[in-house]
Amino acid sequence: MRLLQTLLVTLGVFAVLIFGQDGSNAPKQRHAYQSDVARLRKIVINSLYSHRDVFLRELISNANDALEKLRLTSLTEPQVLSGAENMNITIKVEKDEQGNGRIIIRDTGIGMTPEELSTNLGTLAKSGTSEFLSRAESDTTGNGNLIGAFGLGFYSSFLVADRVEVASVAAKSSNNPNPAQYVFSSGADENSFEIFPDPRGNTLGRGTEITLHLKPDALEYGDTNTIIDLVNKHSSFSTSFPIYLYTTRMEMVPDEEAQTEAKPAEEKSEVEEAEKPAADDDEAVVEDAEEKSAEEKREPRLKPITVEEWIQLNSQPPIWMRDPKAVTDEEYETFYQATFKDYEKPHAWYHFAGDSGSGVSFRAIIYVPSRLDDKYWQNPLESVTKDIRLMVKRVFITSDLGEEALPKWANWVKVVVDAEDLPLNVSRETLQSTQFLKQLKGIITKRLLQLLSRIRDEDPEKWDKVQEVYGNVFKLGAVEDFKNREKLASLVRFATNQRNSTTLDEYLENKKKGQSQIFYLADMGKSPSELAKSVFIEKLHARGYEVLLLGDPLDEVFITNIRRWKKIPFQDVAKAGLKFGDEDLSPEEEKEEQALLTEKYKPLIEWLRKEVRVKGAARDVVISNRLVTSSCAIVADESGYTANLEKLISSSHAQQNHRHMWEFAKKQKVLEINPRSPLIEGLLKRIEQLPEDEAEHDPEAEEELREVATVLVDGALVRSGFSVTDSNDFFTRVDRILRRSLGVSETAPTDTTVKPAPPVDPELPEDADAPEPEDDIVDGHGEISWAVEEIDEFGNVVQDVPVESKRHDEL
Repeated sequence: MRLLQTLLVTLGVFAVLIFGQDGSNAPKQRHAYQSDVARLRKIVINSLYSHRDVFLRELISNANDALEKLRLTSLTEPQVLSGAENMNITIKVEKDEQGNGRIIIRDTGIGMTPEELSTNLGTLAKSGTSEFLSRAESDTTGNGNLIGAFGLGFYSSFLVADRVEVASVAAKSSNNPNPAQYVFSSGADENSFEIFPDPRGNTLGRGTEITLHLKPDALEYGDTNTIIDLVNKHSSFSTSFPIYLYTTRMEMVPDEEAQTEAKPAEEKSEVEEAEKPAADDDEAVVEDAEEKSAEEKREPRLKPITVEEWIQLNSQPPIWMRDPKAVTDEEYETFYQATFKDYEKPHAWYHFAGDSGSGVSFRAIIYVPSRLDDKYWQNPLESVTKDIRLMVKRVFITSDLGEEALPKWANWVKVVVDAEDLPLNVSRETLQSTQFLKQLKGIITKRLLQLLSRIRDEDPEKWDKVQEVYGNVFKLGAVEDFKNREKLASLVRFATNQRNSTTLDEYLENKKKGQSQIFYLADMGKSPSELAKSVFIEKLHARGYEVLLLGDPLDEVFITNIRRWKKIPFQDVAKAGLKFGDEDLSPEEEKEEQALLTEKYKPLIEWLRKEVRVKGAARDVVISNRLVTSSCAIVADESGYTANLEKLISSSHAQQNHRHMWEFAKKQKVLEINPRSPLIEGLLKRIEQLPEDEAEHDPEAEEELREVATVLVDGALVRSGFSVTDSNDFFTRVDRILRRSLGVSETAPTDTTVKPAPPVDPELPEDADAPEPEDDIVDGHGEISWAVEEIDEFGNVVQDVPVESKRHDEL
């Protein structure tokens, strides 16, 4: 079967060559596509490519192949370079009077003979590139840029064109010293193609010219701006050969013909002036000066002309292919802004070359933007990066890496990756294997972390700017990316009670002797200065211990996921069981001292336990070892929720799904009292003075004492970050205590008389349904008024009529 197909093609080409002896009279020869090619071609046109914008990318890639073949062949046969002076690619857009559009793409590459036209364009997957590669052993430089190897790129032409014509003339060679120009022609819906001598003769000199007759629904591609956008997106770096686009523009130039016609009239005027009698010398001087000034001010007549020019679309070489030492910062910044459409300059970049580990070499540039997109924090763990521009030999392939994209925390990074070779599918738009993408994901993440670490160590000023934008991103990354958790956690910085910013490593360098925990205090929404005044760190701060002050919502999430750093656990100072780690007393002596204090304050502790348990404020009362100046504080038990955790859980509505656990954890609080506080000492005395005999009890005094204790506990709740059960009751009790302190009667009523509302009136005003006037003029008294003038048919004013006294229908 293959032999029969080859025979048919050979006979067809032989017939073309015979009829092509005389290009002017040779008839067109029609050839049927090979078996199943017509059906497969329709699949290529209708199903293979996901978007028809890629047609220009494919044709430019084919043109680049032709130029590369010419360059490599010229190493052994220099005569192939004759016929055309320059090696380039040109694009021209044309429109006829009926509005039909054409795109003409021309290259001065190696060109094709009639046989190659039939073989390469009439046979599916037969571009010739694969065969040429096997013969290109003469290219010892390794720089051959042969993109296409599938033979399907040409058929993408039919995505936008209903007819395609390919004129080509092969380069001169020893085997073909006098090549002729032939044309391949086929329609999108035809099952055959024509090959015939070009009736125009040899207009190309060397190379190939593809003419696309655009479909009615593809006329937008006949706009030069659209062509520029497509080249910039897909092919601006795909070839080292220049790509030129034909453009026209209007320009105003002096109208020489109009000026020539004006000269005889000026000469006649000068003769008439000469015949006039001579005037005073001074007067003549003045007149000459005035005439000269008028002549200088006279603007020349202009006319519009159409200027035709070829502009180069790929004047800049690929920046990632250059030596990083030879690229300036301005070039990196300009390339970033143009490629990723960001008006701000990036914070930093990393330009490198590497190997994926599976034999795929590549070059890449990683950029750290100077800002995060506003949408990032709306749902950071579900968004996918669209800014990894994957290219193969300078041809843009895709920016959607699907499941193999970067980790969610890093989806803001901007990357350009150019691989030398990848297993693409036939449409070049999808990778056949994801192995490289998996490797690429790890490589980019690793290099990004290296870049961030380098900025941290070498440029503190720039690192402060990076922290301002990405500080919370690093916390999120440490939670999400377990593999790189330690590297990301080392980038995180926190404020403390001793300095504005520190890393976890710097904190450990500053820890005290015997300290076996990293102290932290978290309260969402509070500034470090507010947290530094918290009751929970009074003793820590007084003794010189450093405490991390965490006010961002992600801080608590970060700490609870990290749990320990360099084997040192974190200690929430808002929870019970605070240990300094450097206690001078032995555990036995410490217990003995604690027992003595507990025994001393036992009456107060037992009395307070009843009060707080009844009100549900805490489950226990203990002597505190963390307070210095404050009288008391509410701390969370080890199994309870701190005030910050309660806020986080409340904001996420998680308690609705675990209501019973939520209620249990909320009650796991402990009231710690400061035995050195005068207030606590005074409260102890009042409790000890209470009579033991029930008959001697003073209910009023006990109620007053109970109210004082309630205010004390509620105040402790507020200072500790919790909310009181009933804020109205709390402030009512505060009001009564303030009255007593000021000698004001607690029962003295407040004057509550207020002016009553008017009686009910359900009727609407008379003008309620009238539309409100628009654009009215309001005078200084707040009344709307205007005046009109009545005129007769001749435009004379008849009278001045105020609008209130006369109504005009026309108004």
